[in-house]
Amino acid sequence: MRYAALLATLALSCASHAESPSDRYEIDPEHLTVGFLVEHVGFAKVFGMFREAVGSFRFEEETGELSDVRVVVQTKSVFTGVEARDRHLRSGDFLAVEEFPEMVFEADRMVLEDRGGELAGRLTIRGVTKSLTLSITWNKSGESPLPGNPYVAGFSARGRFERSAYGMSYGVLDGLVGNEVELILELEAQRQ
Repeated sequence: MRYAALLATLALSCASHAESPSDRYEIDPEHLTVGFLVEHVGFAKVFGMFREAVGSFRFEEETGELSDVRVVVQTKSVFTGVEARDRHLRSGDFLAVEEFPEMVFEADRMVLEDRGGELAGRLTIRGVTKSLTLSITWNKSGESPLPGNPYVAGFSARGRFERSAYGMSYGVLDGLVGNEVELILELEAQRQ
């Protein structure tokens, strides 16, 4: 009887370990940077950012598996440091924030090798969804020295896309505003 109980306990323990999901992480909005660079008349690139975004993902440190990635950006929070330009970016020529208040990046799964890799996902802007691959680096994981000592994982990601593919073609033909957008993501996320 004891032998049967021991086997049952062992089997249950192994099953629960095998089925345990990756740890869920919530991105800390105070330590999330969603930035971009776009050429202006070919002279230089303008740097901008979005000040409001949230997100989450699952991450298994032992295997390097990253999954269920979702980042939601509030388009009205676009900021370049010039109010007139920011108003233009919020208009129908670009983000059309009244009609499309969110920009979303989602990805299913990848396995990091040597702390990096390519994360294939989908970017939705202005109701248009296109494939986007981000080059991602896992910077560090561990207990934070911040109050409460949360367990934190930090990542950096970079990507590029053509804004005209999302219906933002203002200034492309005459070369006033570059078509290619360089995307910059820096984030810290707390394990839940």
